[in-house]
Amino acid sequence: MSGTRSTTGAPAAVRRRIGLVLALVCACQFMVILDASIVNVALPSVRADLGFTPTGLAWVVNGYLLTFAGFMLLGGRAADLFGPRGTLVAGLSLFTVSSLAGGLAGTAEILVAARVAQGVGAAMMAPATLAVLNLGFTEPHARARAFGAWSAAGGVGGMAGALAGGAITTGLSWRWIFLINVPIGAALIALAVFSLAGTRSMRREPLDLVGAVTGTAGLAALVYGVMRSADHGWTSVQVLGPVVAGLLMLGLFVLVEARFAARPTMPPRLLRIRGVAVGNGMLLLFGGITIAMWYFTSLFLQNVLGFSALQAGLGQTPAAVAFLLVARWAAMLLPRVGARLPVLAGGGCFVAGFGWLSLAGVGSGYLTGVLGPTLLVAAGIGLTFPTLMAVATAGVPAGDEGVTGGLANTAAQVGGSLGLAALATAAASQAGAPAAGYALVFLLAAGIGLALAALSVLLPRRQV
Repeated sequence: MSGTRSTTGAPAAVRRRIGLVLALVCACQFMVILDASIVNVALPSVRADLGFTPTGLAWVVNGYLLTFAGFMLLGGRAADLFGPRGTLVAGLSLFTVSSLAGGLAGTAEILVAARVAQGVGAAMMAPATLAVLNLGFTEPHARARAFGAWSAAGGVGGMAGALAGGAITTGLSWRWIFLINVPIGAALIALAVFSLAGTRSMRREPLDLVGAVTGTAGLAALVYGVMRSADHGWTSVQVLGPVVAGLLMLGLFVLVEARFAARPTMPPRLLRIRGVAVGNGMLLLFGGITIAMWYFTSLFLQNVLGFSALQAGLGQTPAAVAFLLVARWAAMLLPRVGARLPVLAGGGCFVAGFGWLSLAGVGSGYLTGVLGPTLLVAAGIGLTFPTLMAVATAGVPAGDEGVTGGLANTAAQVGGSLGLAALATAAASQAGAPAAGYALVFLLAAGIGLALAALSVLLPRRQV
């Protein structure tokens, strides 16, 4: 894949292959993020068909999110040891087969197991796509454009979930939410085999089993505990038990990686790279921004303004388009201005957009109360997300591209889980006045945006 390093003066065949590689990683990222949200609208139909209990139904969503976040570091290290091509193909294969199982599921247990397997496949795919980008697009402008396209694909995938889920469930059946992945996955497997020929092959190194187990179990337990905070108090045994266990396991993971592992799953030396450390820390914060924008804005449209789920999805479409356009533009700007200015500007957009959104209430119209501020916030996400992902994965030693991508994806996912739990708790504190609860959520999100803007001074000065 050496021809993907720069497109300047490249033959037409090389340019076509570059385009195929970029299309592949963007399609994979779109599908991974889409499947985190597409099932939400279909849950009532799933419950009616398979007889889920109310608490069991949540695991159709949580089973995917839990393994996706928990296995990402392991998926990243697999991409380094077994090559991004092999890891991506394996992840796509698992994702496709489990999608087929989910679409054909005859019991609640089979569907949840299929969603758990889908999450593991996604955890292999996401860091492998970042490894492909870091290996194949090293020329600054080409790398920036590739990261912009990859970020935009994931953002649009998250936004498209409600629309696609509603349309497929209404027009066909909830089963096609999963079955549609089968032909798409098969096509992407063939494209990966063809377009990624010649990428780095397997390295003869032992897998850090203790680190892999403690890191994966620790992340899974932490995310599981945080997920349960919506149904139980933060001080409950149901939440504190897995959270404390997860933190202890992660502490053991850090000790193993720093002192005992000959070939660590997550080499501590990576965190001595300024961009990796600061970028991942800011991605943890950034998770709260994305939750406030897509999740709580959708709920505000439905619960306060009275939109249907499909109308709420359509109401957020202009913001999705704005994000897509700004992300591509910001990626082209990144090699020229560096990372600090886009993140600073993005933080300003968050403060202004969420501050404006906090003023909306029952009597607010969509055009004056929601459209303007969500366009501002979406522009901020477009400026910030591809920049932080590029910073958090840049300048790493050869052979660590996969685990670095896994770390960045994990930071964003865990940040989203923590952000959802914290902001949902804030909203619940105003249960008697839903509009006031959403106003508080949006003000807290504006505070996160202000923190990101302030922390932008810590980003590396060098161009990414």
